[in-house]
Amino acid sequence: MPKKGLVAGLDIGTTKVCAIAGEVDEDGEVHIVGMGTSPSLGLRKGVVVDLDATIKAIEDAVERAERMAGARFTPAFVSVSGEHIASANSRGIVAVSRSDHEIEPGDVSRVVEAARMNALPPSDRDLIHLLPRDFMVDGQDGVRNPVGMFGARLEVDAHIVTGLATILANVVKCVQEAGLEVEELVLEPLASAEAILSPAERELGTVVADIGGGTTSIGVFVGGGLIHSAILPVGGTHITNDIAVGLRTPVSEAEKLKIRVGAASPHMAAEGELIEVFNVGDRTPRILPRRVLCEIIEPRLSEIMSLLRAELRRSGYGHLIPGGIVLTGGTALLQGIAQYASENLEIPARPGAPDHVTGVTEAVRSPIYSTAVGLVQIGARERSGMRLLRQGNGSKGAMGWLRGFFRAVLQGA
Repeated sequence: MPKKGLVAGLDIGTTKVCAIAGEVDEDGEVHIVGMGTSPSLGLRKGVVVDLDATIKAIEDAVERAERMAGARFTPAFVSVSGEHIASANSRGIVAVSRSDHEIEPGDVSRVVEAARMNALPPSDRDLIHLLPRDFMVDGQDGVRNPVGMFGARLEVDAHIVTGLATILANVVKCVQEAGLEVEELVLEPLASAEAILSPAERELGTVVADIGGGTTSIGVFVGGGLIHSAILPVGGTHITNDIAVGLRTPVSEAEKLKIRVGAASPHMAAEGELIEVFNVGDRTPRILPRRVLCEIIEPRLSEIMSLLRAELRRSGYGHLIPGGIVLTGGTALLQGIAQYASENLEIPARPGAPDHVTGVTEAVRSPIYSTAVGLVQIGARERSGMRLLRQGNGSKGAMGWLRGFFRAVLQGA
């Protein structure tokens, strides 16, 4: 039987599937009680390309997490990524329905629905998130909860995220075939931000860059909410493949070299520093300067930074991020990457890993697990009504958000 208060997060990535289970106490705090990982062989750039391999990876990761937690879990919060993801900002405006101009929950429903209709996705796309960021009452912005206020006009600014319906359906099918239910689909950088960003960083203006295996996910947070998101088609696997080709070594060995002795720039390798490199099919290692490895890494990392810079420029919000950029995902373990990003993007940069969690803390305090831990934290907030993050197809996503919003209002009354 599923354990009461257990929240599961399932991060289905290009290189690994990670399942994490957390218990939620009465105060809404998360205590990590189980985790499991499995190599992911059925995805390419965040998109399922082999159903059977993906299902097997999910089953293996979940089995390990359940064994550690000592309990089974059926529903899970599941991450989504890939180039098919698209986002847009939308505004909804309605007149307040009551004659005395007191704003009711129905008015909030109508204004959120108006924002959704203004950015209605094509028929081949599904709504993943509808995230109201800011309400305005008679032109006064910064209103977080307009219910009960007086005003003649209600407005909302919302961030809307969509994905190709067929690709999302494949993700859901894999999870279901593995014996789980999808409680929510959550955009990868949104989940990562939950685990690594402080409220102050969200408010001030900060970018999250989750450099995963096949993609780099970007989320720009300003004023406490997500205002821009994008998925870039380059990630850590591309660096690993460059090393494998450049040094004529197996991919598994290239990954180890990248993390253990790699660095973001050749200047970070000491003069005369040497490394061992195994050839393909040969057990005898070669001895090479560490600088050679770093010279292979830097061009691909430079490409990622160039794409990040271009995306921030294209978003129009590059000037609103005094908090800088927080790097997470497996590639954030690369030595010197924060310094390299800061120099190339000309903004402050730091690595990000889950911090404010208890339980199996040492195991999950790594950038590798940011998304999975964030999924559990989002699940805890969803169930407690402290914060809403609803998604779904069409108007169901907007209505789901509203149900939780009103639940939170009633609990806070």
